[in-house]
Amino acid sequence: MGFTQDSIKEITLFQPKRGYRFSVEALLLEDFVSAKRLYRGVELGTGSGIISILLTKRLEHAHVIAVEIQKSLAQCAKRNVEHNKLDERIEVLNEDIRNLKKVLPAHKFDFVFSNPPFRKVKTGLISADNERAVARHEINITLKDIVHTASYLLKNTGKFYLIYHPFRLTELVATLQSAQLEPKRMKFVHSKMGEEAKMVLIEAVKGSGMWLKIEPPFFIYDKRGQYSVEMKKIYAQ
Repeated sequence: MGFTQDSIKEITLFQPKRGYRFSVEALLLEDFVSAKRLYRGVELGTGSGIISILLTKRLEHAHVIAVEIQKSLAQCAKRNVEHNKLDERIEVLNEDIRNLKKVLPAHKFDFVFSNPPFRKVKTGLISADNERAVARHEINITLKDIVHTASYLLKNTGKFYLIYHPFRLTELVATLQSAQLEPKRMKFVHSKMGEEAKMVLIEAVKGSGMWLKIEPPFFIYDKRGQYSVEMKKIYAQ
């Protein structure tokens, strides 16, 4: 398998030419993680490792366990972690998320974050490429699996960050609440002004009361079809 060597912000990233490659969703989720006192974290489904690497670069006291079920992607993530000299702060774990209760301790982590598969198996066109298919469709993992694993890992008042698609928002909120994760902060992401939301960013807190802050919408492109000021800031940070 061939790889490309790409630069984003202050990091270098190796990615498979034909397999799963990161998208703008990774950058949006990393930027959305805003709490300062985050020390021990877990990423559920790290892919190439980009979100864990960017977050650990920004949060200088954070240590992250980056979990990835696909061996090829886990190896890629480990390579990227080592290349960016973060192997003392990021551990790449090639494991099924559903098995983490046997591998990691309960209620010990300050934060969990994920850019999970959002399509059910019988919806949408499944990619012929296995890496992309697993990343986008619930082939190996379901929304309930991810949410309940996050709840298992988090301390009380721990934070769960994820990016998802609005057409399953009601299901997502119900699933979070069933796992004692209460949505606290939400931001809708639009391609440009006047279009429906394409993604939603959510911060949920374990064991918290019921109140919710809806942040101003985020627009990826401006009226001219260029990156918006907000999007340019994310790339520049």
